[in-house]
Amino acid sequence: MRQWKIWGQLCCVLALLTAFFAVLFYSDNKYQTPPPYGKSGVIELSGQDFERDEPVFLIDGWLLTDRRVTDMPTYIGEFSSLQRGDRQVSPHGQACYRMTLRYDGPSRIVSADFSQLAYYYAVFLDGEQLADGGGNGRITFLLASGDHVLEVETSSGQGYYSGMYYPPALGEAGIISKTRNIQSFSYALAFAIPLALAAFTLFLWRTGGSLGRWFALLCCCYALYMFRYFVFLFSMPIAQYWFFAQSLALYGMCWCVVKLTSLASDAKAGRVWQWMRAVLILLPAVLLLLCLFIPVWPQAVFLHGRLTDVYYAATFFCTAFWAARGDGAERWESRYTLAGCAVFGAGLFANLLYSNRFEPIRFFWQFEWCGILLVLLFGAMMVSRSRRILRENDVLTNHLEEQVKERTEEVMQLLNERKAFFSDMAHDLKAPVFATQSFINAIRKSGVGVDRELRGYLDQAEAKQREMARCLEGLSAINALDKIEEERVRVSLKETLAEVYALYHGEAEVRSVYFFVKPPEQDAFLTVQPKKLDMLFENLIYNALKATPPNGRITVSAQVGDGKIRVTVEDSGCGIREEELPFIFRRFYVGTNNKANGTGLGLYIVQSIVSELGGTIGVRSAPGEGTAFVMEFLQDA
Repeated sequence: MRQWKIWGQLCCVLALLTAFFAVLFYSDNKYQTPPPYGKSGVIELSGQDFERDEPVFLIDGWLLTDRRVTDMPTYIGEFSSLQRGDRQVSPHGQACYRMTLRYDGPSRIVSADFSQLAYYYAVFLDGEQLADGGGNGRITFLLASGDHVLEVETSSGQGYYSGMYYPPALGEAGIISKTRNIQSFSYALAFAIPLALAAFTLFLWRTGGSLGRWFALLCCCYALYMFRYFVFLFSMPIAQYWFFAQSLALYGMCWCVVKLTSLASDAKAGRVWQWMRAVLILLPAVLLLLCLFIPVWPQAVFLHGRLTDVYYAATFFCTAFWAARGDGAERWESRYTLAGCAVFGAGLFANLLYSNRFEPIRFFWQFEWCGILLVLLFGAMMVSRSRRILRENDVLTNHLEEQVKERTEEVMQLLNERKAFFSDMAHDLKAPVFATQSFINAIRKSGVGVDRELRGYLDQAEAKQREMARCLEGLSAINALDKIEEERVRVSLKETLAEVYALYHGEAEVRSVYFFVKPPEQDAFLTVQPKKLDMLFENLIYNALKATPPNGRITVSAQVGDGKIRVTVEDSGCGIREEELPFIFRRFYVGTNNKANGTGLGLYIVQSIVSELGGTIGVRSAPGEGTAFVMEFLQDA
C-alpha cells in the first residue's frame, strides 16, 4: 500500500513537471513569440511591433556567409556550430549573418541585444561598425523608415558552440533593459542561493555527514554552471574557455545527484553498481578530453554531443536504480530520491525534445530549471533529515534525563543508606571497643597471673584496640562531613583568613609556635559551605601544629590573580619523606611521623572538600624542612 502511495506521488510530480515545461514552452520561449518573422534576408517591421511588452526576436530570415556558403538562408539556433552537420568540417572559423530591417513607421531609438556571441564579434548597421568585443553585445541606433542592413560578424576557435547561436532581441531600450534585468536577477538568485545553501550545510548542518557534503558540492557545481551567464554578460576574458568549466560543473552535478540518491537509499552496492560507477567516472574524463581536441579534430564536436547524451542517460539510469532500491528498503528518503529521479528524467527528456526549439526570454532553460528543482529538492531532504534527527535527539535527551533522574535518585538512596550504615556501625562498635580497653587496663592493674607472655598478648591487643579506635574516629569524621547539608554561600577570602587567625593563633601560642596569616592585597570571593571550609582549615592547621616543634612557624597565605585564588598552608615542621608523598591523600593512610595518633583521614577529607569546590591541591615537602600544602580555586566573578 505504501509503495502504491509513493508511486502515485511520483506520477503527480511528473504531471506537474510536464505542465510546468509546457507553460514555459509557450510563455517564455523566443521561438513562440508572435510576428513579424524574417524571410529571405528581410524582416518587415512596423511601429506597432515596438509597442508591445516584449522585444522582437530576430530568429528567421538571416543570410549566412562563411568559408563554404554565401547568403545561405538560415534561422538562429538551427546550427549549434559552423560545422552544420558536416563532421569532416571544422566547427570554428569566421561567419557573417546579414538581415535587412525594412521599417515602416515613425523614427525611434531602438536597441539590439546579442547574447553569448562566440568569443569575438562585430556588429554593423548600414556598413557602419557600432560594436565589437567578446561575449554579449548591444547596439543602440535611430531606426528611421526604410531599409537598414544589419550585419553580425563572428569568429571562434574554441568550444563546441560557434557562430550566432542565440537569437538577438530588437526593441526600445527600456523593453530590452527590462528583459535583460529580469534575466540577470534570476541568474543572480540561481547563483547565490545554492552557494548560501552550500555554506549553510557545511557550517551549520554538521550532522549531515556524507549527505551534507555531497549536497554542498551539488550546490557549488550548480552555482558554477549558472555563473556562465555572467561570464558572457560582462564579456570576461575567460569566456572562450568557459565551456570547459561549464562541462566540468555539469558532470559534477550529475555525479552528486547519483551519490545523494545512493546515500539516501542506504542500499548495498552490487556488481551492477561497480560497472555503472566506472561508466560515470570514465565518461566525463573522455568528454573533457574531447573538449580539448575540438579545435584540431572536427569529429570531436559530434562525438562529444552523442557521448553527452549517453552520459545523461547513464546518470538517469543510475539515479533510477538507487531510487528504486531505496523504495524497496522503505526508507523515508525514498520519496525525495524518487522525486529527484523524476526531475532529472524530465530535464533530460526536455533537453532532447526541445533541442533547437526553445530559448528562454526572461528566465532559464529547462535543464537549468531542473537543476534548481534538484537543489531545492535535496535541500528539503536535508532539512527533513535534520528535523528528524532533532526529534530523535529530543526523544533521546528526554529519555536520558529520565534515566539520569532515576539513577541519581538510586545513587542518593545508596549514599544515604551508606551514611546510615557507617553511622550505626560507628555507634555500635564504639562501646565494645572502649570496653575492650577497660578490660585490658583492669587485667594490667590486677596483675593476677600476668607473666611476660600474657603481657605481650596484652600489648598486641592494646595496639589493635587503638587502631580500631582510630578507625572509629575516622568514620565519625566522615559521617560528620556527610551530614553537612547547608547551602553554599559567597564568602570573602580576607574575612575567612581573619577568622582562621582568630581561631588558631591562641592554640599556636600555647604550643610556642609562631602563627602568621598573610591575606591577599585584593579581596576575592568563593561560593562554599562554610562548615566544610572550616573543616578544611582545621585539618590542615592541626596537622601542621602536630608536626611543628616549639619556636617553629606556621604561615597561611593567599594570592589572587588571573581569575584564580591560591591558598598556601606552610609549616616548618618535621616534613614528609619523598616516598610517602604520593600516598598522603589516600583514605586511612597514616604516615611514619603520625603512627601514634593519626587516623589517616584528615588529608583525605581536605582533598575531598577541595575537589568539591572545583579546586586542586598539591604538596611540597622534605624531611626536616617543613611542608607546604597549596590549593587553587577559581575566583567568583
